[in-house]
Amino acid sequence: MAREMWKGNEAIAEAAVRAGLEAYFGYPITPQNEVLEYLSRRMPELGRAFVQAESEPAVINMVYGAACTGARVMTSSSSPGISLMSEGLSYIAGTEVPMVLVNVMRGGPGLGNIAPSQGDYNQACKGGGHGDYHPIVLAPASIQEAVDLMPVAFELAHKYLNICTILIDGSIGQMMEPVQLPEMQPVVRKEYDWAVSGAKGRSRHVLSSIYLDVPTEEKTNLRLLGRWREAQENEIRYKEYFLEDAEIVVIGFGTAGRIALSAVRAARAQGIKVGLFRPHQREPLPVQAGGGTVQAGPILPGGGDEYRADAQGCAGGGQKPDPGALLRAAGGRDALPG
Repeated sequence: MAREMWKGNEAIAEAAVRAGLEAYFGYPITPQNEVLEYLSRRMPELGRAFVQAESEPAVINMVYGAACTGARVMTSSSSPGISLMSEGLSYIAGTEVPMVLVNVMRGGPGLGNIAPSQGDYNQACKGGGHGDYHPIVLAPASIQEAVDLMPVAFELAHKYLNICTILIDGSIGQMMEPVQLPEMQPVVRKEYDWAVSGAKGRSRHVLSSIYLDVPTEEKTNLRLLGRWREAQENEIRYKEYFLEDAEIVVIGFGTAGRIALSAVRAARAQGIKVGLFRPHQREPLPVQAGGGTVQAGPILPGGGDEYRADAQGCAGGGQKPDPGALLRAAGGRDALPG
């Protein structure tokens, strides 16, 4: 298919539709509003479910219910909206049902502002809600990558019965770029042996995240951990640039990683041996990949303070990022030299 100019949020929404999205539930918040606005028209056109709820807690509980049926379900929000969903996200993880979450990050903490930011890194990658669970987190650096990762997100969510987050910032959501969209995929409802889909001719399925019996809770946590370890083994996505002879390595994801690539190329033009390691996936963290390739130092993590420890993990653990070399800016500002 030919490439067309698309706004990031709208391209992500259309990619979800073409990946078989059956039900979307959302609530307005900048800078992700275009996802909801686009789907408010597109989903009814196709006879699929669209609901604008009265609040983010209502949204995530509607997603919870729909996910229990085995449908391909999604919501989108931005930073403080994700916080309001956190209890429901933990319930979804604990019930072991699949969903896709799009977080178009903005500046914070608190209400912050509507400028792009990567400040939700810890929240997105270390759970987002209470309890012992790990969501899968994809981190595209362009609109095209976000579009390409959308069907992957649904497949991963259903494969591992988990939340799969597409983590972008407001820059990607609001920019326009040429994009090649995939072909429309038919909606195929699979019959899962766990789904609540009507108990005709079978015993009923009961889905819950409450386990008052301690041994049963332990088994549940071990089962979640087992799936997570499988994902750690099999679901690693990243790109490497100029690492063969690099004496300095920059590690960055999303928009920060994209900007870092321009800086790396400029440094290379001046004879400085710099490389870039850019994860497409933040969780599971590509530690094995980074540990095998990022052997040069120092390591310069491009992102916020919360990214420092994981940058060290990508570097294999033996190299510590230079405390004075954190390339970042807070509150929605671009990190500029000077």
